[in-house]
Amino acid sequence: MQNLQNFRDYYEILGVPKEASSEEIKKNYRRLARQYHPDLNPGNKAAEDKFKDIGEAYEILSDPTKRAQYDQFSRYWNQRGFSGKQASKGKGWGNQKGDRTNTQDVNPSDFANFEDFINQVVGVKNKNGASDSTNGAKGDPFRSPRSKVEYTVPKTPPRASRRDIEARLTLPLEKAYVGGNERIRLEDGRSLEVTMPPGMVTGQTIRLRNQGIGGGDLYLKITVEPHPLFKLDALNIFCQVPVTPSEAVLGGQVEAPTLDGPVKMSIPQGVRSGQRFRLANKGYPNEAGKRGDQLVEIQIVTPKTISQEEKELYEKLRQIETFKPRADLL
Repeated sequence: MQNLQNFRDYYEILGVPKEASSEEIKKNYRRLARQYHPDLNPGNKAAEDKFKDIGEAYEILSDPTKRAQYDQFSRYWNQRGFSGKQASKGKGWGNQKGDRTNTQDVNPSDFANFEDFINQVVGVKNKNGASDSTNGAKGDPFRSPRSKVEYTVPKTPPRASRRDIEARLTLPLEKAYVGGNERIRLEDGRSLEVTMPPGMVTGQTIRLRNQGIGGGDLYLKITVEPHPLFKLDALNIFCQVPVTPSEAVLGGQVEAPTLDGPVKMSIPQGVRSGQRFRLANKGYPNEAGKRGDQLVEIQIVTPKTISQEEKELYEKLRQIETFKPRADLL
């Protein structure tokens, strides 16, 4: 079987058999389009051409009508003809108004090569950019739905025009506090290393220049996850620190957690549950680097289980203690 110049086997391009289902065609298209996407292969002309071919093949094989036409007329690829002369546009194609549905006078020798022939049949752009009989617009399946990015995937689309896009990034409080480098993966498949400022807060937007579409910008909207110990209140941080009854009675030093690690703080004798203390400059930083304070609330907690020795000491303490907290109630 002779292989004629420029014959385009769309099934081979997508790596599917001729009897492939629509779902198989779509699955292979998505896999190949991701592999050869221009954004994932910057400056790779071969990958860009392959991406265009994949888009052209999918445009034909994903449309039942065009696929049927392609299957019907691709039998001409091994016939004589395609002598290299300029295709005779419109000759032998039905009525004078350009009706392409009447194919009784099809003559392969009217076309320079099989590609011109089949492109005329199904209305695909040729390599020189001839006009297409259909708009061929399809959404890129690897763009984030939130960014509402749209561009065409036919045979020869230009690089998408400049557009800004938006993505959301959720961070733990510790990471938002220190900032630094973070590798993120966008929904369009790209992986970026981002240098983030310290002291990020929910609702903050970070602008990444030239990381959008066609040289546009990428805007990362920050969400800081709730923390089990710390609660942000502007630049102040609030937390609770539990102490034992003996620590509350005797006072002294206890450890309090901060975003910089545990620190020692002093509590007075007879501290009350709910009483608050301030740790200066241990809060959250602003853009200028100024930090708020950390507010520590004391919570007196009692043990649910105690040893026999502890029980005996508590019994002895109850016998000798002079403190009467319910005296005013009697």
